[in-house]
Amino acid sequence: MKIIAENLGKRFNREWIFRNFNYSFNEGNRYAITGPNGSGKSTLMQALWGQLQPSAGAINYQGIDSSEIFQHVAIATPYMDLIEEFSLQEIVQFHFKFKKCRLPADEFLEILRLPLNHTKPIAQFSSGMRQRLKLGLAFYSVADVLFLDEPCTNLDQASAQWYQEQLQQVPASTIVFVASNMESEYASIRQRIHILDYK
Repeated sequence: MKIIAENLGKRFNREWIFRNFNYSFNEGNRYAITGPNGSGKSTLMQALWGQLQPSAGAINYQGIDSSEIFQHVAIATPYMDLIEEFSLQEIVQFHFKFKKCRLPADEFLEILRLPLNHTKPIAQFSSGMRQRLKLGLAFYSVADVLFLDEPCTNLDQASAQWYQEQLQQVPASTIVFVASNMESEYASIRQRIHILDYK
């Protein structure tokens, strides 16, 4: 799979968030989208995964039908909602009705390292536990493209290390995007896109 952005731009009212963005994202490569808070990193990611329509330019998904992009992506963001009434087991079962899991369910639950919380409602999870769950669901979904937006938000040191370990386990063919203003979250990624270069 390959994602090609051609003269891509997005604006809200009269303000351009980014524009004249041209880039080819190739299978198996990893990309860091960097910039300060509020600079447009999340907006660019949402355009790339098809949630936001660009104000200018186009995105071409080579190898798949653009109408089926959501079947090929996995996403983890701090602003993504979880169904709070579900338990951990229930939300895992629900998620993997729509995406295939790279592991058997019991192994996946072990990797999350939340063994005492399988039946606790998500509403009772801490912000760090919720973020770890979001990351786990994204990491272990079968997907051609993985989008991680500010992945270590609300994570303590041990969970941030867990994130780094899981990032190294992503299948080699996956296109990976990490949007962040913290270099520790994308230190191993060589290809970097500074969003302020496209204002």
